[in-house]
Amino acid sequence: MRILHQDQNFIIREFSVEEQNLFCNLFEDEEVTKYLPYRSPEQYKEMFEIALADYLKGPFGRFGIFGVESNDFIGMCLVRNFADVSGQVEIGYTLSKKYWGKGIATKVSRALIGYGFSNTNTDEIVAVTDLDNIGSQKVLEKAGFKRINNLVREYGELAYYIVTRS
Repeated sequence: MRILHQDQNFIIREFSVEEQNLFCNLFEDEEVTKYLPYRSPEQYKEMFEIALADYLKGPFGRFGIFGVESNDFIGMCLVRNFADVSGQVEIGYTLSKKYWGKGIATKVSRALIGYGFSNTNTDEIVAVTDLDNIGSQKVLEKAGFKRINNLVREYGELAYYIVTRS
């Protein structure tokens, strides 16, 4: 099981097969999914299966965030090729509501930036969020991202953030 990051508070690692329910249950909270595109429970199960398969293909995928001492499930995060701009790597995260406002999302974002630059040749790591998701926008700025022009997609616009390799 590959570990992407570990500090005194949390660990970012590959999910195990037995953790599918943890993953899927995270997305049952309407506040957690407020700014995410709608997906059915079946789609989240499929997403989890894809995550497990991705571990065999390389450095990208969806990973679990767990408390170091308690082994509590904090949430999930992702690192992947950015679909909209070739050569950019995208990061993202979704945390259980009870872990909001504790600085974890900022630390996870910084860890993912480090992982992305250490494990790819990209010079640009990006993140996108709903225009109304001010909390995530503040997190990204604290993590070192700079906002650039909005990203325009078929269904609307997203706040578009970038950090470049120094």
